[in-house]
Amino acid sequence: MYARRRRWYFVMMGVCVVLFVLAWSVVRLWSVPAAVGMCLFAMVIPPVAAMVANRRGPEDRWWDAPSGDKQSDEWWDELDGRKPPRS
Repeated sequence: MYARRRRWYFVMMGVCVVLFVLAWSVVRLWSVPAAVGMCLFAMVIPPVAAMVANRRGPEDRWWDAPSGDKQSDEWWDELDGRKPPRS
């Protein structure tokens, strides 16, 4: 699902760039307030794109969720202090 999140991120950032370019190359010739409005809307897109790109999917492993690999889970539990260290 990483590819889907990455694709959405690049689409959103592309829309952001297109809005800025259109606002100050085309739209400002007819309406400066509309161009400013487009830029204000474009300013909201990068934080939303970052949230979309960094959200955890249902199949992604959370930091404390067991992975199913016994040796790996034991190792992480030891690092997190949940189990005593091995002798």
